[in-house]
Amino acid sequence: MSCNAPANPDMSRADSSAESTIQVRGASKRFAIYETPVDRLKHIIFPGSRKYAKEFWALRDVSFSVGRGETVGIIGQNGSGKSTLLQIVCGTLRPNSGAIEVNGRVAALLELGAGFNLEFSGRENVYLNAAMLGMTSAEIDEKFASIEEFAEIGEFIDQPVKTYSSGMYVRLAFAVAIHVDPAVLIIDEALAVGDARFQARCFNKIREMKEAGVTILFVSHDVGSVRNLCERAIWLDRGSVRMMGSAFAVTAQYTQFMSEGEAADDASDAVVRHDTASTRPDDEMCQSSRESAGPINHWGSHIGSIVSAGVFDHLGVRQTVFSEFDDIFVRISVRLPEDIDRTNLSVAFSIKDTKGTDLIVRTTHDEKAIDFSFEASKFELEFRLKNQLNNGRYLLVAALEDRTSRVPHYYEYIEGASYFSSYVGGDRYGMFLSEITEKINVESGLLTRP
Repeated sequence: MSCNAPANPDMSRADSSAESTIQVRGASKRFAIYETPVDRLKHIIFPGSRKYAKEFWALRDVSFSVGRGETVGIIGQNGSGKSTLLQIVCGTLRPNSGAIEVNGRVAALLELGAGFNLEFSGRENVYLNAAMLGMTSAEIDEKFASIEEFAEIGEFIDQPVKTYSSGMYVRLAFAVAIHVDPAVLIIDEALAVGDARFQARCFNKIREMKEAGVTILFVSHDVGSVRNLCERAIWLDRGSVRMMGSAFAVTAQYTQFMSEGEAADDASDAVVRHDTASTRPDDEMCQSSRESAGPINHWGSHIGSIVSAGVFDHLGVRQTVFSEFDDIFVRISVRLPEDIDRTNLSVAFSIKDTKGTDLIVRTTHDEKAIDFSFEASKFELEFRLKNQLNNGRYLLVAALEDRTSRVPHYYEYIEGASYFSSYVGGDRYGMFLSEITEKINVESGLLTRP
């Protein structure tokens, strides 16, 4: 991505239906909420005589587009309109206003229990569900063995679905969805009930489908999964788009919002926000602007307590590039306000990749080797580590915490306090360059000699 790329890449495609698999323009959805069943009946018998229901807007004026092969995450609290939006895209709900355009076959994993007949066997449901998604009997016959193998439910394939565990149900539903050759795959939290092994298989399959050009809408409360799978994210709040942009920036702001509570930033409720300089639209972190780049996310109850934070070499020089196994010194300078309780004070840092995954995390609370009961209000804490990161770009998180309770309270949290790259000569696999020794033990007589 160019350093001059538009801050809101989704809107740059908004008017080009030829390039978009999904286009949503001004979608709004209203539901009628009745206090009692009798009120619902009265509304049917005496329409228009009086209001027997309250209006609830699940969605208000939602617009976005998704390109072919793009994976977009949708995040938000329960009741924010995520599932309603997905059902509208699937066509199982119709909006009260707005236009929806989807090009190609859609396969969806919505809430658990949707799409299968509980009285039918797994085999019967495979044929029924695949047929509803547009496959012929011959196509289903051809792919059934592969669907059965991926689902891994064994002899239960011929048992009624009502006897399945939630994990078995999801395995079969996901297996069907990925085998119907969809142009669009929609996943709504369904994978959260699967075991760790199956989730890993699903995420690998999602990546394969993404590379093959399948467009994916992914709803999850797991910020890490959204960052790992998605290029962009949409944050829904009370039915409106609160923010859209790069997955890292949007999930960072959402995490801050969830940590601070709904009282924070009330003035921006129901306002569409896009990536700005403060939220770094370019996750590639262009080298030319790295040193002047601001934090992705910066918040806390005592902002200003962290005076500075950065990564330095053994000579004390701030660096933006480290070679393999170089010494890295993380330095965090702090000025403590008078009202901070030093008893449970903790200084912490983490190093993340550009998708926001925590790779290295350390806090003084871990070892409890630092006593902050001294009188000075200003000090610098230094962490020393070897650079065992593989080739790539990384960012530093610096934090000042109150660890009185199990969940830390943040006096200050700076995500993107510093940016740097790791350079490793030659091709290496994995995330880390572990110091591993090699040894071979050969049993006497097993080696042939010339």
